[in-house]
Amino acid sequence: MATTSGDLLTTGQVAKLLGSSRQQVVNLCERGELPFVKVGMHRRIKRDDVEALLRPKPELTRDQLKSLWLHQAVAGSLVTDPDEVLGKARDNLDRLLRQHRGTMAEVWLKRWQNKINEGVGAVLKTLTSQDPEAVELRQNSPFAGVLPQPQRMKILESFKRSG
Repeated sequence: MATTSGDLLTTGQVAKLLGSSRQQVVNLCERGELPFVKVGMHRRIKRDDVEALLRPKPELTRDQLKSLWLHQAVAGSLVTDPDEVLGKARDNLDRLLRQHRGTMAEVWLKRWQNKINEGVGAVLKTLTSQDPEAVELRQNSPFAGVLPQPQRMKILESFKRSG
């Protein structure tokens, strides 16, 4: 399929790819479910964003979902006191990187280090995202000790009750 401006697609081209109407594509854009840019008066959508929408998201395992719940609470602490939370994460990373030299865990810990260096926004996205990379990163989390134990236990109890 021919594209305009590199890999930017028209709403009509996207509608064909999705098997939908142009109006449904516009609705996806307006709801924020499909990122777009304006070229003059017209929406243009990156092919990669369309392909991501077409790819089914894998279901999280119970352990991954539990980790997501805990990290969403960490995200709450992060927006309340970013310096404290990121400081604790950096301290944990220093210790963990020494312990896990030459292992796969080191690779994930260095990715956390990069996210933290990118800033609060990148960390928040990773803490709360269901993207495969974020799921993997949370398995090697440097945020131990951010949540007070009573809060952590309360979250785990709520998670258990949620089924």
